[in-house]
Amino acid sequence: MSMFGDGLDAAVHKAFTRPAPKSAGPQMRYLVKQLGGTKAVAQMLRISQRTVERYVKGQIKKPRPHLAARLEREVNKRWQPQIRARAKAKAVATDGIVIDTRARLGYTAPIGSTDQDRIRHLTVALPPQYAARLFDAQEAGASDQELQEIAAEALKEVYFQDGGRRAGSLEEVRFADIEHLEFDL
Repeated sequence: MSMFGDGLDAAVHKAFTRPAPKSAGPQMRYLVKQLGGTKAVAQMLRISQRTVERYVKGQIKKPRPHLAARLEREVNKRWQPQIRARAKAKAVATDGIVIDTRARLGYTAPIGSTDQDRIRHLTVALPPQYAARLFDAQEAGASDQELQEIAAEALKEVYFQDGGRRAGSLEEVRFADIEHLEFDL
């Protein structure tokens, strides 16, 4: 997927109350229960319905690596939807989201200012409206670049302009060469 999308998913996963199933049998049984049958699971995972039935019965225990990755991704995508929604709603309504990044940050500003890009390590609490924009864009299928632009705009307002108290003539923040990125709710 993407660095920003995966980071947002990982932040939401921290709110889970129980771990998702790890082995193939319980994962298949969970997906069969969620999707309402082995045929739907087989179509989603691009395997035969009989193979799904064998995993459910425990006749096959160890999936091939590509199937194991797809299986884990699909289970994690559907795991504890109410807790996921509650965590997102809390971040959007009251708490906001924290971004921890080490990246090359710079900005476009009027002539005479020191706007040269440099590696910075920032841990910044972003307000709820930016959490809402990030989650809405992710759900709408935004690309990694679009999520990065939203995060750069948030860093511009919160870190560089300090909520409008300084650097009012700042035009654009450059957010590139990301070495580390993590979100927290």
